[in-house]
Amino acid sequence: MSTDKPADALRRLRRAHEDAVLATLRSAGSLSRAELVRQTGLSRTTLFTIISDLMERGAVVEVEAPATEPRGRGRPASLVALNPDAGLFVGVDLGRRRVRLAVANVAHEVIVTGMGDIPAGAGTERQAEAAVRLIREVSEEHGVRLSALEAVGLGLVGVVDDPSLPASTVPARYLPITRLLTEEFGVRVAVDNNARLAALAEHTWGAARSVGDMVYVRWSVGVGGGFIVGGRLLRGAHGAAGEIGHVSLDPDGPECHCGGRGCLERRIGSPALLEACAARGVSVAGLDELIAAAQDRVPTVCQVIAAAAADLGRILADTVIQLDPRRIVVGGEFAALGSLVLDPIRAAIARMALPNARREIEVSPADLGVNASAMGAIALLLNEEPAHPRL
Repeated sequence: MSTDKPADALRRLRRAHEDAVLATLRSAGSLSRAELVRQTGLSRTTLFTIISDLMERGAVVEVEAPATEPRGRGRPASLVALNPDAGLFVGVDLGRRRVRLAVANVAHEVIVTGMGDIPAGAGTERQAEAAVRLIREVSEEHGVRLSALEAVGLGLVGVVDDPSLPASTVPARYLPITRLLTEEFGVRVAVDNNARLAALAEHTWGAARSVGDMVYVRWSVGVGGGFIVGGRLLRGAHGAAGEIGHVSLDPDGPECHCGGRGCLERRIGSPALLEACAARGVSVAGLDELIAAAQDRVPTVCQVIAAAAADLGRILADTVIQLDPRRIVVGGEFAALGSLVLDPIRAAIARMALPNARREIEVSPADLGVNASAMGAIALLLNEEPAHPRL
């Protein structure tokens, strides 16, 4: 038997302990040593030795606890965090009309965001070029070192299966985008549905940060969603979890691009609402003007949107019965209309989702705005990327 096998085993064990510490910091942000002991299950002595070595190598740093943290006598309280200079992550949200970008360091700090237009009718190659161009423009303008880039997270419209296997699970129409990003930056590209990523972002940084069970709905040009169950993002067996917009309200209704008929998205997506307003004599040019008209309280526009919110509430009531979430978070451009859309949703849930059950299900607007999906792509990387900062 080789004499170096016990040493190899010790090295593997040590690496496993480092992985546990780094993965916990990557997922949770800065933590005290006591909290790291609790979350990793390592002994105090082992944890302190691991932290000391990681500090010497520049993988982690010590930071002062926020002023809100309780302090006792003696030296000021301190936390351990991943070194913000050890690596960068880029999140890209490739929407129907725009590409949005967020850049963060391993310490969970979003350092810059950006947005670019996608030409109408652009094919996948031009979409890919728009994403690459935005990354390079934002990096140059803000002095972001792409040499420190660890990975790119990409939010896509449509069904995306296991994000750890992008080559086999990305819809074929998007393969040129993932291929170009990989070739341009030489890093792994992880993918997921962009509405699900927005749900992950709101759970990580936003309106559902302290909530283990939540439903997110993104109401915009289309309608998408995401579920957090037991603190984890739910993808489903085939990557289709959260497709709220493709629940059918009318099996004999208009055909949808998903192959179904009478889908919620065909009823309440912004194109349908623009048509409904036009049929009632109010001409509105696009989504932005529709939202502005609602904010100006144009009666017809408000009536159309409130009726659409009630339809959304009916679908969410069914979801509430099935998942029993603590909170529903409404994102997308329509969330900015506040009570005009939130009140009909609340009323439908109160009326239709086990009204005799004694429980409180909050309906809240999203916190993170239009950058939620790009930030969620970063959260995907921070939670699932192998935890070895570039040293």
